[in-house]
Amino acid sequence: MPKTITEQNLRGLVDLLIQEGKRVVGPKAAGTMTLYTPLVSGADLVLGTLPRRSAKEAFFPLSETILSFEKDKGGTRVHGVDTGRFPETVLVGALPCDAAAPQIMDAVFSWDYDDEFYLQRRRLTTIIGIACTSADDACFCTMVGLSPAETKGTDLFLTPLEGGGYTVKAVTDKGGALFTRFPDLFGEAAEVATVPPAAPEGGPVDLAKVKAWLEEHFEDEIWEDVAARCAGCGACAFICPACHCFDIVDEGTEASGVRRKNWDACAFGKFTHHASGHNPRDLQPKRYRNRFMHKFKYYDDKFGKTLCTGCGRCIRACPVGIDIKAILEEINERG
Repeated sequence: MPKTITEQNLRGLVDLLIQEGKRVVGPKAAGTMTLYTPLVSGADLVLGTLPRRSAKEAFFPLSETILSFEKDKGGTRVHGVDTGRFPETVLVGALPCDAAAPQIMDAVFSWDYDDEFYLQRRRLTTIIGIACTSADDACFCTMVGLSPAETKGTDLFLTPLEGGGYTVKAVTDKGGALFTRFPDLFGEAAEVATVPPAAPEGGPVDLAKVKAWLEEHFEDEIWEDVAARCAGCGACAFICPACHCFDIVDEGTEASGVRRKNWDACAFGKFTHHASGHNPRDLQPKRYRNRFMHKFKYYDDKFGKTLCTGCGRCIRACPVGIDIKAILEEINERG
């Protein structure tokens, strides 16, 4: 029989985890928006809506210090960051398009170098996902191999029930441990009626065909057409669950300072600007082409994964109405 949990007990679980000293991150109201942010109590949790920004900030902060330094007559001293002090975290209420993204990013952060800042946070995090029951015309998870009921990337998965509450599935041992530790919060039901999952608009896309088309159309008018509108603002990358580019800068004075890792975006004009003055992506069409190629060709070439979960945030946030879903459909038709 499936496990179940009531809305009240789910919020109670959040409270108990916070009392244990864990950092609990989940959707929370922030003015007119909902954002993934550390919760103060279970009452803060807002479920059923896609937060404005993705959940990647739980593993990959917008900006973080990776070392500090001091210099005086005695010499230069460099101080690292103790990643062992990162808090144990529970990410609760992650929709499938957000929960699936960390597994995609794991590949690049553990490829030729283990980024312990990211990987340690991943190891210390339990993800409680929830099925999506509401989609708008920007959603396209089904086009990139996911679904509104996808459990990929989660440790515990909730499915809303008709009349309230949730069925609960342990996807990993991490998720199952919550059953063991908090048995009184979970019940069993012989028969349950779940809320139907959302139904994103748009037909299926053959990602292999899209990739094959991209391999033959590095130069194509489509990049000029799209980039004629692109403002190069980087909003698409910053709110994407899977975009992960960053820059490293030193801040401070000759006497002391910090080295920081900050989010970056391939849409920015200086993203590939060399110290020599040369810029291989000096025009916006080249930069947008790279963004699309990275998601649907380059990342797949390197890691066998599509760098997109179909959340649609970039479509909603783009100030000039660029629609990556429509571009994907157009290329699928051309191929």
